Amino acid sequence: MTDTVLSFDRSFEGAPGELVHLSPLVRRMVAGNAGPMTFTGTCTYVVGSGNVAVIDPGPEAESHIRALLDALHGETITAILVTHTHKDHAPGARLLKGATGARLYGCPRYVTDVVGASDLPCAIDAAHDLDHAPDVVLNEGDAIEGQDFTLVCVETPGHTRNHRAFALPQEQALFSGDHVMAWSTSVVAPRDGHMRSYMGSLDKLLHRDDVIYWPGHGGPVKEPRRYVAALVRHRRNREDAILGCLGAEGSTIDAIVTRVYADLDPRLRMAAALSVRAHLESLVERGLAVTDEGSILGAAFRRT
Repeated sequence: MTDTVLSFDRSFEGAPGELVHLSPLVRRMVAGNAGPMTFTGTCTYVVGSGNVAVIDPGPEAESHIRALLDALHGETITAILVTHTHKDHAPGARLLKGATGARLYGCPRYVTDVVGASDLPCAIDAAHDLDHAPDVVLNEGDAIEGQDFTLVCVETPGHTRNHRAFALPQEQALFSGDHVMAWSTSVVAPRDGHMRSYMGSLDKLLHRDDVIYWPGHGGPVKEPRRYVAALVRHRRNREDAILGCLGAEGSTIDAIVTRVYADLDPRLRMAAALSVRAHLESLVERGLAVTDEGSILGAAFRRT
């Protein structure tokens, strides 16, 4: 695991409405919500056969849920799991539950005390589904037993505070949600996103023995421990670059984005700004940086 160079895999198999067999226990259907933050769209996974679990039914899209139900004709959905409450992952669960009566498991409701912060636009990535209401919240180590599979909760806060991944021990696989994806790094957008928690969750994954990740967007992470180590190195390098921008007079987030992010897609500038903010908040929490103006996007930060 010495190679920590981060490289992305943007290959993907399957079109919206097509249920693709990925392994003996895993199938995938991508929702038709492709975009700069969602890549080819949200990945909805079907685990097992006959009596199955569905992970991340996706956005509130009747067409996606209908295509999923049509593809699973003759099978029974016994459990619905949600990794986190972003609107590209969670609202479809209510539609699927209404159509099948299956119980809804996974992440807890979104804590609304972070909604509407005046200095933080809520449209980066996808806004949270405030109506998400699980029947059973899964915490670290909690398991769901299926007909031919087990799904075990792995708490992975960082991308969001309520983010969960789900391990499939029969295939040494992990449904990693938006925490780790092969096509791109994950957005960590304060206040709900938290860089120190995110890094801690990456460290947790480094100590697991999963052999493949099935993420919330894009194709699989095929060498997960190597890839996670590269993600850790990438974030540490980014932090070093941000620290290098902080002089005695301080630097704003906008100025840091201009210096640190080369050839940035303009549509992703706000996401980059929030990622920089997350790094700066981590630096402030650890006593490596300070700001006199509060933790807002226009504040100037400087090294201690």
